[in-house]
Amino acid sequence: MRVDDGIRLKTLEALLKKGSVAPNTRQIKRYSGFHKATIKSSIDFLMKDGVLQGYGPKIDFHKFGFKLEVIEMLQVDFAQKDVLKHYLNAIEKDDNIYMVSAVIGSGNWNLLLRHFYRDIESFHKSTQEKYYEKIKGIYKLIKDRQIIYATLPHYKKGSRTSSIIRTLKKEKGID
Repeated sequence: MRVDDGIRLKTLEALLKKGSVAPNTRQIKRYSGFHKATIKSSIDFLMKDGVLQGYGPKIDFHKFGFKLEVIEMLQVDFAQKDVLKHYLNAIEKDDNIYMVSAVIGSGNWNLLLRHFYRDIESFHKSTQEKYYEKIKGIYKLIKDRQIIYATLPHYKKGSRTSSIIRTLKKEKGID
């Protein structure tokens, strides 16, 4: 048995499907002290309001041999609409990229990408083959690029969800 064999990967994939994992109200009651009906109605409300988007596994991609997270900041010329559309379509098909968002702030960066790879070489090879060799006009689209490689050791690794909940509780004075 291996963490990356077909059975384990299909099991993890199934856990991501809506309705595969339901909250354990008995366990939540132990932690919160609330009645099961209160817990059920709270979860239903949070799901309906879109705060809870589902339940699923939280995996450590390092355990699968992906030792590198890439944070890529781009200065993109949004006037290059056709090239941008082609680029975003290619990104949509790229399983190594798990987040793309607009950014604002100091500097000229306006697009942020987050990827995972086994190593730096596979990142460069993949981006060269998928984007720079295939998309005509990409050098007109991407004016500047900053790449940050995040790797072990992590000095703090927490849950974004836990951080948001703790921040909101502090703001509202909730123990």
